[in-house]
Amino acid sequence: MGFKSYFALTVGGLLLAATSATAHHAVQAQYDFDKPIEFTGVLVKMEWINPHSMMHLEVTNKDGSKAIWIFQTTAAGALRQRGLGRAAEGGFEVGKTYTATGFAARNGNPMGFLKEITMPDGRHVTMWFGDPNGD
Repeated sequence: MGFKSYFALTVGGLLLAATSATAHHAVQAQYDFDKPIEFTGVLVKMEWINPHSMMHLEVTNKDGSKAIWIFQTTAAGALRQRGLGRAAEGGFEVGKTYTATGFAARNGNPMGFLKEITMPDGRHVTMWFGDPNGD
């Protein structure tokens, strides 16, 4: 293999590494850890995606109106490790009521970073024990 081939492989590898490094964001940039929130609502949708699954809860506001709050959770595999797989596995089930605690989005949108979840059967699961970015 010649110099040009090694150079091309090196540059390609660096570009791939840079792409993956920028794909994951700092959670503190999106959510305010000084704004704790807690909502009880009905699960209307669960998105099983990586790197963070998303849980959509319909909550009733104080004035009686409804709002959908979207909570960012861990990866799908990490949810399964905590016993929070799909409904058939004893996990999240659309139509059931959950209580979610976490941190509000900085931009004021109805979004949160999930810290703890209380399941319909009363199980209480901690999703986050500290700084998710390791700082």
